[in-house]
Amino acid sequence: MPKITPITAQKLIKVLMKLDFEEVRIRGSHHFFVHPISKKSTTIPVHRNEVLGIGILRQILRDIDLPLDRYEKLRLGK
Repeated sequence: MPKITPITAQKLIKVLMKLDFEEVRIRGSHHFFVHPISKKSTTIPVHRNEVLGIGILRQILRDIDLPLDRYEKLRLGK
């Protein structure tokens, strides 16, 4: 299994926006996203410029069915 590169919540939100996810609401520090076609959803905890833990990042990628190799390409802007 390839290694996962940690990322800040703000950068992960940009990756989700590239995938056409829409922010449907914010409650406190949690941002809720839904994809309009597939109806997949996930929640991103946004705490300043802290890096998301690997466990929560893996769960988010699992929620939206995003493979690690595609995540890495989107993270790098390719």
